[in-house]
Amino acid sequence: MDEFSFVQKFIIWAIPVIFAITAHEVAHGWVALKLGDRTAQMMGRLTLNPIKHIDPVGTILVPGLLLLMGGFMFGWARPVPITYQNLRHPKADMAWVALAGPMANLVMAVIWALIAKLGFALYQSAITIGEPMLYMGVAGVLINTMLMLLNLLPLPPLDGGRILVSLLPGPLAWQVGRIEPYGFFILIALIYFGILGMILWPLIGVFINLLAMVFSLPPGIFSII
Repeated sequence: MDEFSFVQKFIIWAIPVIFAITAHEVAHGWVALKLGDRTAQMMGRLTLNPIKHIDPVGTILVPGLLLLMGGFMFGWARPVPITYQNLRHPKADMAWVALAGPMANLVMAVIWALIAKLGFALYQSAITIGEPMLYMGVAGVLINTMLMLLNLLPLPPLDGGRILVSLLPGPLAWQVGRIEPYGFFILIALIYFGILGMILWPLIGVFINLLAMVFSLPPGIFSII
């Protein structure tokens, strides 16, 4: 993908990033609704319209800078509001609400893998639209895989951290929950020192290779971007 300009790269990544983050947040709100909390619905946040969810920094600026620097890609949207007390079983239900976001990214990764497969077939047939579909499909698989695995890390306020707090007994859950105000800074430090990449890249590699095998895509297809 080195032959593309920054603007072209940004366009290829923009749609997958925006919809990955949007679907992630909507999934949280939708599961919360099913478990008794209508807050997100009442605030008009149960929509796939990305404008309702975009955070100028987390959805545009940070992913754009990371793409420019060739670093680990991640971002965030405006969090869908959840009223913990409205859930029928607040402590247990929060685990399902938190898990919904990464599972939405899993579904999106599969959808983008299908788009990559179609794009590859069109590209082999010398149909012009095949190349951008292939690159965008690959970008969609990568960003959704990254977001899924990143958010499953057991670090509050990531979804994995919220799941952990939901599963732990009360006093221990409270102690882990106290990390939340510092979680973002811990995450930035893990990225800066390369620790996050050492943890996640092997897992990402296993997952995308599994998708390549399931969808009969050529080995190494996800390294083109």
